[in-house]
Amino acid sequence: MGNVWNITGRYKAAMNNEIRGDRGLFMGGEDPSGALNTIEYITISVTGNSTDFGDLTLARGDGPSTGSSTRGICGGGNPKTDVIDYVEFTSLGNCADFGDLTQSRLKPGAVSNSTRAIWSGGQTPTNVNTIDYITMASTGNAIDFGNLSQSRASHGSAQSPTRGVFGGGKTPSVVNTIDYVEIETLGNATDFGDLSASRQNVGGASSSTRGVFINGQTGGGGTHVNTVDYVTIASAGDATDFGDTSVSRQGMGTLSNSVRGVSGGGANPDGAVNVIEYITIATTGDATDFGDLSGVRSSMRQGASNGHGGLDFDLIPQASINYLPGSGRGFIGGGMDPGATNELQLIHIPTLGNAIDFGDLTTVCGAPAGVSNGIKGIFGGGYDGSDNSVNVIGNFSMANAGNAADFGDLTAIRMQLGGHSSNTRGMFFGGDGPSPGYAKSDIVDYITMATSGDASDFGNLSAARASFSAAGSTTRGITCGGMEPTKVNTIDYFTIASTGNSTDFGNLTIAASDRAAVSSATRIVSAGGKVPGASNVMDYGTIASAADFADFGDLTAARGTHGGMSNRIRGVFHAGHDGSANTTTMDYITIASTGDAADFGDTVAGANFQGGTSDSHGGL
Repeated sequence: MGNVWNITGRYKAAMNNEIRGDRGLFMGGEDPSGALNTIEYITISVTGNSTDFGDLTLARGDGPSTGSSTRGICGGGNPKTDVIDYVEFTSLGNCADFGDLTQSRLKPGAVSNSTRAIWSGGQTPTNVNTIDYITMASTGNAIDFGNLSQSRASHGSAQSPTRGVFGGGKTPSVVNTIDYVEIETLGNATDFGDLSASRQNVGGASSSTRGVFINGQTGGGGTHVNTVDYVTIASAGDATDFGDTSVSRQGMGTLSNSVRGVSGGGANPDGAVNVIEYITIATTGDATDFGDLSGVRSSMRQGASNGHGGLDFDLIPQASINYLPGSGRGFIGGGMDPGATNELQLIHIPTLGNAIDFGDLTTVCGAPAGVSNGIKGIFGGGYDGSDNSVNVIGNFSMANAGNAADFGDLTAIRMQLGGHSSNTRGMFFGGDGPSPGYAKSDIVDYITMATSGDASDFGNLSAARASFSAAGSTTRGITCGGMEPTKVNTIDYFTIASTGNSTDFGNLTIAASDRAAVSSATRIVSAGGKVPGASNVMDYGTIASAADFADFGDLTAARGTHGGMSNRIRGVFHAGHDGSANTTTMDYITIASTGDAADFGDTVAGANFQGGTSDSHGGL
C-alpha cells in the first residue's frame, strides 16, 4: 500500500519540505548577439548543466515566467511585447500562444499559485503599476487585477499559495520597497517592508513559507551585488540577510522547488555569465555551485518551475501516494463553451478555490452524466457538438491526473441525462435521444463500475423526460424535474441494488428543467434550472422519506444547465447559463442546513451542460 494511508509519513514528508515538482525552465534572455528564444531546463534537486527544452514563440529578454504544476508560462519582454507563451513541463518542445497581457511591457514581476499567474509592474517605456492575471489551466488574455504601491520595474518576485511578494526595483529611482498581493483576490498591493538595500534587476525564489531576493544592482549604472535577503511570506517586515552568491550580477534567471532556490546567468561589468548556483531556502548561507547554462546569458528575469512555493499540492492532481481516497475531490466533465469540450477539471470540495485542469475525457461531450465509486470517475452520454448525441462511457482514475479511457457504451444514444451511483453500481436516467428529433427517453440503464463494459437495462422512468437533476444515497437514486416535453416538478426514485421501474417520491417546489442536484447520505438538494427563465431556487428532501420537497434557499445567481457534486457535507454547483451568457460561477452549500449558497470559486472557463461527480458523494 506504500504511503497511501500513512498519514504520519505524509506529515513528516511535508515537514521535511518534500520535493513534489522538480523541473525548472530558464526562458528567453539575451546574449551578445541579442534577444533569444531559447528555453533550457534543469532538474532542481540534482546539480548539473542545463539542457535544451525548446523555444519561445518570440525571441525576447526581460520577460519573466512562472508556472503551475503542469505549465510553464512566460509573459512580456524586450523587444517590448504583450505576448504570453506556455509549454507543458513534462514534454520537451516549443511554446504555444496563450494570449496577451493587458499592455506590452518589459521587466515586470511574475508570481503564481496553483491556478493564477500574475504579472506586476514593468516598463512601457515608462514604469507602470499595472497588475494583471490569467487562469493558467485555460488560454486567453490577461485581466486587470489591481496596482502596485508604486509604478516600478525590475523587481524580484516570490510567492506562497496565498501571497505574491515583490521586492526592490526602479521607479525610476532604485528602491528597497517590498509589497504584496493576495493571489486569489483582486486589489492593490499592500506594503510589506523593505529590502536590506535599494536595488533593481533582483531575482526571486521561494518555498511555501519563505521568499528569497537574490543579487541585483544598486543604481542605474551602480554596483552589482551578490547579496541574498529573505522574508517570511505570511508575515510582514523587513528582509533579513541570508548570505551571498559567488558572483555579483543582475538580470539572472531565478526559480525554485520547495527546497532549493536556483539562479542562472546574469551580467556584471565584466559581461554576461553562464553560472548556475543554488541555496537551500529553509536555511541561511552562501550559494553553492550547481552547473552551467549552455552559454552566457542575461536578462532572463524570473524562471518557471513546477514545484515553487506558490503551488498548493493539496489542490494539485498528484500520483496516488499523495492522494487520500474519499478526501473530497470533485470532477467537472465536458460541457459546452459554446462548442462541446472534452475538458476534465478538478476542485477540492472541502476548501474554496478555482477549478484546475485534470485531463481530457475520451470524447467531446456536452451534457454528460457523471457517476463514481470513489476510485473511478465515469461520464456517460452527451452531445458531440455536431448535432449528435452519443452513447460513449469513459472512465478515469480519481487519484492520478490524466485522460479518461473507454469504459463501454450506454444501451441507447442520449444526452441531458441524469446519473447517480453507489459504490458498486452507476445508473443513467432518461435523456434526449439522437438527432433528428431528440425524442425524450424513459430508459434507465446501469453499469458495474469495478469492471468495464456496456450498460445493461435497469427499468424505466415514470415518463420519458430529459434535462433533470439526479442524486441520492447508497440505496436510492432520485431524479428531479425535467422536460416531458413541458417542464415538470416530478420526483422519482429507484432502489439501486435491484432493477425495475421508478416509484413516485413527491414534487419539487417548482416545475423546472436543467437543474443540478447534490446529496449527503440522507438529504438531496435540487437547485436552479429553467422555469422558463433562469431560477435561483433551491429545494430539498429527505432521501429515505417519499414526500414533497421544501425550500432550502437561493443560489448566488439564477442559472440553469449547470452541474453539481458533493462530499456528503458540502454541495457545489458549477458553471451554467444565467439567461444571457455562460458563467464560471461555482456556489456551495452545507447540505445538512438550509440557507443561501456562497461563492466557491470559478471553473476554468465559462460553460454550461457540464457533468459533475466526486470521490465522496452521498451514494458512497
